Amino acid sequence: MHVLVTGGCGYIGSALIPQLQADDRIDRVTVLDSLASGSPANLVGARFDGDLAFVRGDVRNYGDVETAMRGVDRVIHLAAITGAASTHDRVDETRAVNLEGTRNVFNAAQKVGVDHVVFASSCNNYGRATSTEIDETTEPDPLNPYAETKYEGEDLLREYVDDGAFTGTALRMSTNYGYAPGIRFNLVVNHFVFRALTDRPLTVYGDGSNWRPFIHVRDAARAYHQAVCEPAAWAAPVYNVGSTDENYRIETIAEIVREELDTDLEVSYLEEKNPGPSYHVNFDLLAETGFDPEWTLREGVRDLAAQFQHQAPRNGGVGDDPADDVSASPSIQNDD
Repeated sequence: MHVLVTGGCGYIGSALIPQLQADDRIDRVTVLDSLASGSPANLVGARFDGDLAFVRGDVRNYGDVETAMRGVDRVIHLAAITGAASTHDRVDETRAVNLEGTRNVFNAAQKVGVDHVVFASSCNNYGRATSTEIDETTEPDPLNPYAETKYEGEDLLREYVDDGAFTGTALRMSTNYGYAPGIRFNLVVNHFVFRALTDRPLTVYGDGSNWRPFIHVRDAARAYHQAVCEPAAWAAPVYNVGSTDENYRIETIAEIVREELDTDLEVSYLEEKNPGPSYHVNFDLLAETGFDPEWTLREGVRDLAAQFQHQAPRNGGVGDDPADDVSASPSIQNDD
């Protein structure tokens, strides 16, 4: 089959594209990316042998999307404005990319006859839920434009599926962490590991009691890979993606980083700062697909530190130097 990945030069895409190329069921992969935040360098792990196509384009431009969609059988739609907290300052742009861009993707998929679409959503949709057993039946309560547009995107996908345009599912992804060529440093685990390795205190917004589920970026990529290749197994309209055992309070993340890196680095709490959403998520429905995350957070922290220090990491990843401009992120705790 021929698979299109929108936003394929981003963090998850940089781990996903090589996985898709290694699958014998897939004979061609096309990446659509505006390169506004991603980079071709993030495809360092991909195979450039004629079966990988790249279209530089913006999902806000329908023509770009339809061009990339030609001849495609299935779509993984990752392209989005991310960084939940920062989207409060970019409301119009967030809606244009995350919602109207998604509408363009679905319209083009319907027009060219795509048979299946996997949409990247987020557990951030749940907001500040009091339950510690949030499943797919829990009513989302998005607290920022990022989550609002992801939730609206799920509704939009359901409309197209109900109209028979194509089959599809939405993956409400846990907060990502871990090494991939397109690594992001405005995600709490990656940010804490880098700060710890550069001997800077770990700063927690609020009292650190807010919950988040976490998933390694390579596991996130595997979920998208399986969902696009095995639609019959991923037949529900939406799935929480992660592991129940990998729900952590932010204060616990800081302690795990200190323990795994064997440091007594100071942890400071900025209680006047808004800690953002808090959600403890259940993943029982995901288990019915046969998908099971392989990484634990502790393993991911150790691997990430090894990557930064050019040591031999798990699974033979590449130990590239990380960018060190993490201070620009407006709210590390809030980002997905």
